[in-house]
Amino acid sequence: MRAWTQDLRFAIRSFAKDPWFTLVAVLSLAIGIGANTSIFSVANALLFRPLPYDSPDRLAILWNRSPGLGITQDWFSTAQYFDIKGGHHGFEQVALAIGGTYNLTGWGDPERVGAIRVSSNLFPTLGARPALGRLLTRDEDSPGVPATAVLTDGMWTRRFGRDPRIIGKSIMINGQTYEIVGILPRNFSLPQEVVPLLYGTEQAEIFLPLPLDPAAASLVRDHEDYNIVGKLKPGISVTRAQAEMDTITARLRREFPENYPPNGGLTFSIVPLLEQVVGNVRRSLWVLLGSVGFVLLIACANVANLMLSRAVARQQEIAVRTALGASRWRIVGQLLVESLLLSLCGGMLGFLICLLSVKWLHILGTKSIPRLQDVAIDGRVLLFTMLLSVCSAFLFGLVPALRLSRRDLNSTLKNASRGSAGASAVWGRGNNFRRLLVVSELALCVVLLIGAGLLTRSFTHLQNVSPGFNPQGVLTFDLTMTGQKYNDQQSILNAYRQLWERLEHSHGGIAAGGVTSLPLSEAYAWTPITVEGRTPLPGEKFLNADERLVSGHYFEAMEIPLRGGRLFNEQDDKTKPIAVIVDEYMAEQLWPGQVPIGKRIHIVELGSKDPWQTVVGVVGRVKQDSLDSNPRIAFYLPHTQFPTRALTVAFRGNTTPDAMLSSVQNELRSLDPDLPIYRVRTMEQQVDESLAGRRFSTLLLGIFAIVALALSTIGIYGVMAYLVNQGSRELGIRIALGASPGKILNLVVGQGMVLAFAGVTIGLAAAFPLTRLIRSLLFGVEAFDPMIFAAISLLLVMISLLACYLPARRAARTDPLISLRCE
Repeated sequence: MRAWTQDLRFAIRSFAKDPWFTLVAVLSLAIGIGANTSIFSVANALLFRPLPYDSPDRLAILWNRSPGLGITQDWFSTAQYFDIKGGHHGFEQVALAIGGTYNLTGWGDPERVGAIRVSSNLFPTLGARPALGRLLTRDEDSPGVPATAVLTDGMWTRRFGRDPRIIGKSIMINGQTYEIVGILPRNFSLPQEVVPLLYGTEQAEIFLPLPLDPAAASLVRDHEDYNIVGKLKPGISVTRAQAEMDTITARLRREFPENYPPNGGLTFSIVPLLEQVVGNVRRSLWVLLGSVGFVLLIACANVANLMLSRAVARQQEIAVRTALGASRWRIVGQLLVESLLLSLCGGMLGFLICLLSVKWLHILGTKSIPRLQDVAIDGRVLLFTMLLSVCSAFLFGLVPALRLSRRDLNSTLKNASRGSAGASAVWGRGNNFRRLLVVSELALCVVLLIGAGLLTRSFTHLQNVSPGFNPQGVLTFDLTMTGQKYNDQQSILNAYRQLWERLEHSHGGIAAGGVTSLPLSEAYAWTPITVEGRTPLPGEKFLNADERLVSGHYFEAMEIPLRGGRLFNEQDDKTKPIAVIVDEYMAEQLWPGQVPIGKRIHIVELGSKDPWQTVVGVVGRVKQDSLDSNPRIAFYLPHTQFPTRALTVAFRGNTTPDAMLSSVQNELRSLDPDLPIYRVRTMEQQVDESLAGRRFSTLLLGIFAIVALALSTIGIYGVMAYLVNQGSRELGIRIALGASPGKILNLVVGQGMVLAFAGVTIGLAAAFPLTRLIRSLLFGVEAFDPMIFAAISLLLVMISLLACYLPARRAARTDPLISLRCE
């Protein structure tokens, strides 16, 4: 122990005497360790920390899929819920939920809040217990019982000031009285990323009962709006449960062929809840973890080179220690203590970088990282930082320590008076390990830069994708007409009609309208249709198409182009035949080479009272889900024929968003002061948020690649500068014998470029298979993009050339008298 203490004191003194070496080494390690710890903190929250529910490994969410109809993820009907509840024996609990937004009044100003209607067994399924009062009971699953509400801790705090007397008091939700019966604990939430509700909000604040009448178990099969959360029995695997689920869906396909046609391939998929949360970002996260691992390896290679350079200056010191009786392993131990001290200092500084990075992640990763609120520094992250620091110390310190401890005592003391090495300094075998480090750095850097280049080009392509509308100058918000004033369809239509007129005549107003599913808002609805005169494919009962209701001048507000026919107008009311507008993709798919105006389709959900609906117009195709997806065929129905309370309003103006919002608030206050608006944003923000995930991954990988490039450049420069310095005697002899500065320049640059070309070649060879891992993250770019591969190779070669040229120019100016003075 005393020996280790002596080594530590000596290491501190020696580093204090060489502050520049210490600073560069610690900073290099801090960057590598800090980047790795930051990404690990995200991985820790997403992959390694369990969800905050009871037995999270047994929790799963179910999805209704019909791949043959283009439905890869759908919700459930109540009949399907009872099919699963009564026919599946692998689940301990199966709970039902449906989201929504409601007008909350009483106890302050009216506001729009997110709420979830749930079956009473959802809370036991998740292991939730009340912090105050009680939760829902089984009696509340049936109609006819008093309406109750359970509040989240956040709602209780924000709206009611944590008043414990709130239990038993009443609130008004959409004009109906609900009694508050319980408060959930502070750590309980059911965000949209955990259970993606069809009509939900990012964070629901109220839980309401979901009473179902007897018909829900058998008759209500078409309205697929519900989420199902299940808890597997102990010992039941997902694979085993899925096999039983496949048996249920096979039976449903046989018994209900009209609902589930053979070509649809109906399946109910079981997805573990953690997989549901992190599934979309798992691959990106592993790519980022691999990238920061490369950065740390490059940093360690740089520090190893620094340690080798420092070791040369300490050869005489080590030789003297050996001559005085120090064993080889005593020398190695001392050098490893120095490496460990450097690494721990780098780890501490890297931990500070991680703390700042986590704050940055909370600011920029809002729409990119699920469970972002769980990303924090905990004991596991601290342990990871410590282990990474220790492993890094051995990674960059062990080989230099072993090489230095193997030095020949006689030759070292004999050459102690010489200021530089011989010919082997420039191209001798003694520096092969140093060259290997530089080649490795460059190879890793090539892989990182190519990955960053592919993602950057992919992101650029995605930004240039036309969404099918003009997002500039459009303010959007959600609005629901609720209350006694809107107790019939005509009053709803009149209110919206007045709103459109008011907004369009307000200052700066151009056009206003509404839609049930705003593009890029993750809101969508599809419905089965049949087409007049079209012969169905074998096993096909119907087609699936996206359905959207529009009101006012929605197409004009969004600047969705009219390709043919006409738009809806006030004459399209309930006294007229149902009018339909289709998008150009639907027109191309169903009536190729024909004029679609006047063609007829049958929307199955409308029933048989209107056997056919007539196409009156064709509009441009819009990106509904995301810019990198290909939307389904879509059609629009007029709000005047199908009034609905809730719409997303699109308001185009020629003023600033703040001025437009002020106009909206003034007009709504005049129309009805009790109507709250929510989800206020511009369409430019909507487009920007749809790109948030890709932007975040691209930005991080780009930063890591730039850091790797800087470290690699410093690495090759440092090696060439060291070799020139150590080979000054040989270079002096060459110049004394008549070598021109140009030849010396070519000699040194040539040696450096051999390393550069070797590193780039190995990096390109490694990039070919590794870029296949990010293929799913690319858009409009192949994993092997010749332009990116060539550009990155050229960039590395040019930077390496510059890094070699600077030491080479200094070598060409070597004064032979000075370099040979020791002779």
